Amino acid sequence: MSDLHIDDFYRDSARILLQLYRHFPRRDLIYTEDIIGPDTPDDFGLPSDRHQACFATMLWLAEHQYLSYGSTVGQEALDQATLSQRGFNLLALLEQDTEFFPQDSETRAKHEEGLSRAQLLRHKLKSESSIRLNHYMRYLYTL
Repeated sequence: MSDLHIDDFYRDSARILLQLYRHFPRRDLIYTEDIIGPDTPDDFGLPSDRHQACFATMLWLAEHQYLSYGSTVGQEALDQATLSQRGFNLLALLEQDTEFFPQDSETRAKHEEGLSRAQLLRHKLKSESSIRLNHYMRYLYTL
């Protein structure tokens, strides 16, 4: 059984990277709410732990040079965010390791010429288990 906060980290980081990939090379304002949905602050108006974890994931991606940004908007968003060269290459390259290709033969047959890592990541977010998504994200972070 995996740790739920790590499952959230992998899912959030996949969604963040893919959102920036969709807008690349334009800079974008990326809200935590766009990644995890609306937040319910506590009685003191502080963001929930889940919201703070998603925002921390954005900062972690920047610290590890997967993205860059101009400024933060409180703990709500990153302004002027874009993929770094490292982040872009991570997603744009064709995946060579067939271990990560979709298991269903129909999807696999459609993409015999190859799948970009972004395509694989989208597929894993939509239709595969957290375990397979986590496994793929761990692999990507080792590249």
